Amino acid sequence: MKSFRRMAYPYLIWSAVFIVLPMLLIIVYAFTKEGNSVINIQFTLDNFAKFFSDKVFFYVLRRSIYIAIVTTVVCILLGYPLAYIIACMKPKSQVVMVFIVTIPTWINMLVRTYAWRGILDKNGMLNSILGLFGIGPIQFLETAFAVVLGMVYNFIPFMILQIYNSLSKMDDSYLEAAADLGADKVQTFMKVVLPLSIPGVISGITLVFLPAVSSFFIPKLLGGGKYVLIGNVIESQFLTSGDWGFGSAISLIMAIIIIISMHITKKLDKDNSAEGGNG
Repeated sequence: MKSFRRMAYPYLIWSAVFIVLPMLLIIVYAFTKEGNSVINIQFTLDNFAKFFSDKVFFYVLRRSIYIAIVTTVVCILLGYPLAYIIACMKPKSQVVMVFIVTIPTWINMLVRTYAWRGILDKNGMLNSILGLFGIGPIQFLETAFAVVLGMVYNFIPFMILQIYNSLSKMDDSYLEAAADLGADKVQTFMKVVLPLSIPGVISGITLVFLPAVSSFFIPKLLGGGKYVLIGNVIESQFLTSGDWGFGSAISLIMAIIIIISMHITKKLDKDNSAEGGNG
């Protein structure tokens, strides 16, 4: 047992250095301001007051949450049918389809997002196709549509795979029992398949919403700097303005929002599991 504990020490050290220590530094910067010397550091709540007193920053936060919610909903609407279709295929076909879904994730996300600039540009592929029908050119870049499209493209594989895992692990005996009781395909889906796949949906929501709400390079590339989200504000505070205290305060606010979101999704998952067990 002691040997196993010793094997965990490198991971604990890694976590302390690269996870715990940066979080502690963010907390320190968020709640302090520099005095006359490095030693004379003063406690303050000015960074948080600045954020909540300025309507612009609060608006950007609301817009970020809204974009993340829209991205998550679109990923569910597009990802669930595809995951269901894959789960209904033969085992060999499932492997091929999962492989196709995961291929884009092998490429760096920054490269994939930058490629969409060429597709959505006024002289890009999409406007060229629309031009064949006498439509356009349309301004796709620097819009909410482009930002949501980029996020959906980058994050939808996580939603598909999570839902697919839930559907593929489903016991076929439930479907047979529903058929024996006279349920048609729609009733079977609504009363058996959908409830049993909810854990996968909730896991997918977590994996999509959390990175979407804090994303900064997708709105920067596809929004052209004109569609600013909270991740862009944090980046500018650290890299451009040099106001680490304010940037840390915003980061801490986002961390709290993410923790609350994870708690809600975890509670929903537990409630769904309890209802399934009682059923």
